[in-house]
Amino acid sequence: MAHLFLSSGIILLTAIHGLYADLFLLAAGLLAGIFNAVAGGGTFISMPVLIYAGLPSVAANASSTVALFPGSLASIYAYREDFKSFENVSLKNLIQISLVGGCIGAVLLLFTPSQNFDKIIPWLVLTGALMFIFGRQISRLLQNKFKLNKWVLFSLQFILGIYGGYFGGGAGIMMMAVWSMLGLTDIKLINVNKTLLVGAANSVAVVIFIFSGKIYWMQTCIMLVAAIIGGYIGASYARRLNQDVLRGVISFLIVLITVFFFYRAYR
Repeated sequence: MAHLFLSSGIILLTAIHGLYADLFLLAAGLLAGIFNAVAGGGTFISMPVLIYAGLPSVAANASSTVALFPGSLASIYAYREDFKSFENVSLKNLIQISLVGGCIGAVLLLFTPSQNFDKIIPWLVLTGALMFIFGRQISRLLQNKFKLNKWVLFSLQFILGIYGGYFGGGAGIMMMAVWSMLGLTDIKLINVNKTLLVGAANSVAVVIFIFSGKIYWMQTCIMLVAAIIGGYIGASYARRLNQDVLRGVISFLIVLITVFFFYRAYR
C-alpha cells in the first residue's frame, strides 16, 4: 500500500511539474509574440525559456526559430502591399542574399556542438542586446559618415543573413541599424523590408532545422500557438502601447538574460 501511495505521489508531482512547465512555455511564447509584433526581441525570451525547460542549447535555438516563424509570416502577410526596393538596390537581390546567408547560418548551427554553443551564446546575446538597446543611437552617429553602396549593402546583408540563420536574436534591429548607417532614411520602408528579409533568412533555417531532427516538437508547438496569439495581440494594440516604455522593459530583460548566459557559460 505504501508503495502504491508513493508511486501515485510521484505521478502527481510529475504531472504538476509538467503542467507548470507547459504554462511557462505558453507565457514565454505569448510574451515573445507580443514583443516581436511591437518592438522586436522575442528570441531573447523564447530561447532562454526553452533552455530552462531542459532542451540542449542548439536544439533550443532551432526550436525557438521554428516556434516564432509563423508570427513572422503573419507580419509579412500584413505588410504584403508595402514591400518595395530601396533606392538603386533590388529587394529581390536582398531576399536571395538573405536566403543564402540564412542557409549557411543554420548549417553552421547544426555543426556546432551544444557545449561549444553554450560558450558562444553569451556573446551572441550581448551583440544582439547592444544593437537592440543602442541601435538607434549607433545609426544616428554613423549614418552621415557613409554613403549607400549596393555592394557594401549586399555584403553586410549576407553577414546579417548568416547571423539570422545561426542565432537571430536582434537580427531585425541589426538590419535597421545597418541600413540607416548606410544612408537609407525611409524608416517605414526600412521596418517593412526588415520584416521580409528576417523572415527570408529564418524561412530556410526553419526548413533545415525541421529536416535535421533537432526540433523538440511538444515544447515548440506549445510556444508556437502562444506566439501566434501574442503576435495578434501585439499587432492589435501596437498603436496604443508606449513603445519606448516597452523597449525599456525588453532591454531590462535582455540585460538580465545576458548576465544569466555569461554566468551559465563561464561559472
